[in-house]
Amino acid sequence: MAFEELLERVGGAGLFQTLQVTTLLLPAIFTPFQLLLENFSAAVPDHRCWTRELDNGSAIPSDFTQEALLAVSIPLGPDQQPHPCRRFRQPQWQLLDPNATATNWSEAATEPCVDGWVYDHSTFAATVVTKWDLVCDSQGLKPMGQSLYMAGILVGSFVWGLLSYRLGRKPMLSWCCLQVAVAGAGATFAPNFLIYCSLRFLSAFGHAGIIIVLSTLMAEWTTTRRRAVTMTILGCTYSTGQMAVAGLAFILRDWQDLQLAVSVPFLAFCFISWWLPESARWLIITGRPDKALRELKKVARINGHQEAKKTLTIQVLMSSIEEEAVSSRTHHSVLDLFRIPMLRRTTWTMLMVNFSVQLSYYGLVLDLQSLGRDIFLLQALFGAMDFLGRATTVLLFRLLGRRMTQASSLALAGFCILANGLVPQDLQSLRVALAVLGKGCFGISLTCLTIYRVELFPTPLRMTAEGFLQSVGRLGAMVGPLIRMARQALPLLPPLTYSIIPVASSLLLLLFLPDTQGLPLPDTIWDLQGRRSAVPGGHRQEAVIVESTWL
Repeated sequence: MAFEELLERVGGAGLFQTLQVTTLLLPAIFTPFQLLLENFSAAVPDHRCWTRELDNGSAIPSDFTQEALLAVSIPLGPDQQPHPCRRFRQPQWQLLDPNATATNWSEAATEPCVDGWVYDHSTFAATVVTKWDLVCDSQGLKPMGQSLYMAGILVGSFVWGLLSYRLGRKPMLSWCCLQVAVAGAGATFAPNFLIYCSLRFLSAFGHAGIIIVLSTLMAEWTTTRRRAVTMTILGCTYSTGQMAVAGLAFILRDWQDLQLAVSVPFLAFCFISWWLPESARWLIITGRPDKALRELKKVARINGHQEAKKTLTIQVLMSSIEEEAVSSRTHHSVLDLFRIPMLRRTTWTMLMVNFSVQLSYYGLVLDLQSLGRDIFLLQALFGAMDFLGRATTVLLFRLLGRRMTQASSLALAGFCILANGLVPQDLQSLRVALAVLGKGCFGISLTCLTIYRVELFPTPLRMTAEGFLQSVGRLGAMVGPLIRMARQALPLLPPLTYSIIPVASSLLLLLFLPDTQGLPLPDTIWDLQGRRSAVPGGHRQEAVIVESTWL
């Protein structure tokens, strides 16, 4: 725990922390833009088959209205609206007879949309769906594309978690920003859907690195008493991005313009991030105390702690981190998460929690069109509720602690999704209210998880655990859209899956995980052992009081 003392010595809450957080929040606000992009860029507009009578100007009889031509060209679907995927083989002129019965048209021969589709462009000028006709028999390609994007984040989370431990946090952040910018902009000009999905996969691969390095860098340069507030600010920034993406999509109605607008800024973030110092915690653990000393002195200079800059030497550093120096000589891998007894139960439980949160969260937020027609308003409401939920996380920490906050928010989100699935479709206002409430609970859960996760693992294994857990979480995010593909055959399967799994994982969390409220980040395995022997009551209460005073 000696690094906490070193961090306080060079300035635990000064100009450096302000500049660092501000810099990291710039890419953070664009993170939801990438994740939620296809709610708008791949929106499915109203559509119908192309027909000669309706859409070939020279073939339209002048004495018939559009409504009449629609009635004789397109059969009615199950919702008594023009069928989106079928058309009459020949115009059914008898249907214009006011005495026509259902038998007159239900027995008429129909066929698929062999000549293509006509789309309603009143909401969006163009989307991925309209460009590559991802409707009717090809409608499963949209959730498949979303799952491939989540697969990119899954693979990226695991790979960047390992590479950031081997190569450092800062260079991985800069590279990932560059990769998102290039792959995201390239997807705008993809000639076919396969290449588009491939470039989106590469963009997601880089995006995963941004997500995990952001939270880890913030946590490792923040003192214990300010960590919850800092990470809550990060969570609220994500929520702000969710609201902003609705406004940007409202302005840019063409998917290519929107794709470019959310990708190019990451090129600027790539260059801005180079001023950031590397994590001194990571440098110490990986046996590079001389570089860690340079970074600490850099922070002391920015914070105006000139005395610490002069007195902090390699001898002082080495004497303060004897346990960490011993730990740096031990090489760790993902298998250590399961081999070390005190980490095994924590790892298995967090695997379940991460999977369930991501499965249900993306099952809900990537399906806005099922909740109502105005997806811009819905996205803004989701973002606002998410912001409110995340902003209350610090208060809930004081009242309930980490473990209870995580478990209760996850369970409540599951119950909201279950209720939403059981409410009839015609009660749209109630369904939207339940979905928004569930989204707010997920906001609390995700913010808590970001803080809770880094506090459960020691520094040598923190990024490895972060990447591994994020990968499993993204597996849930990848499965979430695929479950929606079964909606037509089993309408209750998606809501039941999205609700039961988080409730079950909240119970596991209560049973098997400790609370970390007010405890410093563990830098070694021995620190975790020390937690068990420490008396939590007094220390934990003291930390909460200090945090409250700082707020």
